[in-house]
Amino acid sequence: MRLSKGARAGIVLVSAAIAIGLILFGIFGYLRTYPPTVAATPSPTQPNTVDLTLQVEGAVGTGPHPQWVGWYAKDAAGKWVRTTIYQVPEKTYVHVTVYEYDSGGPLRNPYWGKVLGTQGGVEYLNGKPVSVLDAASGNGVAHTIDAPSLGLNIPVWGVNGNAKNFCQQGPCNPSEAHNVITFTFYSGNTTHTYRWQCFIPCGVGYLEGNGGPMAETGYMAGFFKVVA
Repeated sequence: MRLSKGARAGIVLVSAAIAIGLILFGIFGYLRTYPPTVAATPSPTQPNTVDLTLQVEGAVGTGPHPQWVGWYAKDAAGKWVRTTIYQVPEKTYVHVTVYEYDSGGPLRNPYWGKVLGTQGGVEYLNGKPVSVLDAASGNGVAHTIDAPSLGLNIPVWGVNGNAKNFCQQGPCNPSEAHNVITFTFYSGNTTHTYRWQCFIPCGVGYLEGNGGPMAETGYMAGFFKVVA
């Protein structure tokens, strides 16, 4: 059957409307799941310093991918928020506390075990200053916080994956096996948004471990928003 010119035009318009609708649905769906921003809070003890408290676990336990590895940040009300987007002021020292609940292992590149970009060139692992983590021993390194434009590389030491109190999904709590890593870095003299990324290929089940949570903001990648 030969369609009239009007019928063909109608089919084209309907097809175009469906395509636009699907695109908008995808965009709004993405925006609905995009992680929020958590702002660091002024330090109660240190001048010109803000505090940022994070935790990382092997399964976030919520959202569209509850089994993906990912990060939480504590907001000003003390609530854990699943996000990797942090806001800090310019010209300020940022004191970061990381509660690490995931297991670790050897590094493909030992250079990622070196602490870079922090005050004093060290991080504090359970209270002890360290400048390099040897991932070939012990529980190994679980994740890193890497912001190349800030010169920042922070390896975080893993916990024993066979621990009886190993956290199965986030947000985890201090009664479960964890390490505490602290460090301080300078936010810089200008406003800017810096991307950060975990450099450990921890996307289990994806090619070379580099897909899934490694490629999506809110899990193993995010931003430091440096604001005025």
